Amino acid sequence: MATIVKCPTCQKEVVWGPGSAFRPFCSDRCRLIDLGAWANEEHKIPDKGRADLPLSEQQLEQLENDLIEQDNEFFK
Repeated sequence: MATIVKCPTCQKEVVWGPGSAFRPFCSDRCRLIDLGAWANEEHKIPDKGRADLPLSEQQLEQLENDLIEQDNEFFK
């Protein structure tokens, strides 16, 4: 029995199988619409890191020391 999924773009039912060239999409058009949405940052993968939290003085000092210790002329 074939697996049926809904196209993420238009919700049309699609057979999931080797003969479905654009799976999980129903067509190249829907695939390109989805790609464009990712390119426009309409879709995002959630970031579990908290980059918006400020660094403590100790964390900032450790980061600075780590950068200074690197063998990279850019940071010297």
